[in-house]
Amino acid sequence: MTAGHDVATQIAAATRLLVMEGILDYSGHISARLPGADWIMIQSATDSRAEVDPERILTVSMDGTVVHGDQRPPLELDLHLEILKARPDVQAVLQCHMDLALTFTLMKGVQLMPMRAHAVRWASGIPTHPDPGHISTPQQGKELASTLGPHHAALIRPHGMVLVAESVSGVFVDAVHVLENAKQHLLVLQAGQTPLPLTEKEMVMVKGDRKFHVAKLWNYYLRQGKAGGVLPQDWSVAV
Repeated sequence: MTAGHDVATQIAAATRLLVMEGILDYSGHISARLPGADWIMIQSATDSRAEVDPERILTVSMDGTVVHGDQRPPLELDLHLEILKARPDVQAVLQCHMDLALTFTLMKGVQLMPMRAHAVRWASGIPTHPDPGHISTPQQGKELASTLGPHHAALIRPHGMVLVAESVSGVFVDAVHVLENAKQHLLVLQAGQTPLPLTEKEMVMVKGDRKFHVAKLWNYYLRQGKAGGVLPQDWSVAV
């Protein structure tokens, strides 16, 4: 099995599982670097996120040229490319329209804060990008990458968000935890109470082994996906 097929299968599996979790629907996408080449892999603009197939994942050069596949890439291709150009530490990017997260771009004076233990991932902050449109040009992509800066997440007002991580499985796990964290924050607000985010001392206390945690959750959701028929039984998907 080639590296390209491995990455394509990871993207397809993570995409289907994000649909299962209600994080992706008819739009949104994951990109990932292809090891050993200055290329990325990403799904097409039109394939259903609920039925993404590894064989249809596109390979795209860093200048936006499709080098493998006959479908059109997503409108927001430059969003992925410019973030990956700006962040050599990042291996995978998720762009989605998570309702609960983007709600925090629609409230005056309320910023999404780390509430749950695993939100220590965003201890450095989650900035908000002011451009509400589709990030569909290189200049727009560069501006979003600038807003993201060194952080692992950025909200896009009032459009959605981006997450970046060291792997496809890592960006999937981060999406699960962003949703959990946004739900918890909104529950506190709905109760009419003042949120008490994690303190710096608490974040040091709860920070754990990320590699172990990502592998554990990835395995759990893969097995759940296969048991529920979301993923084919014969898909071999590494962390």
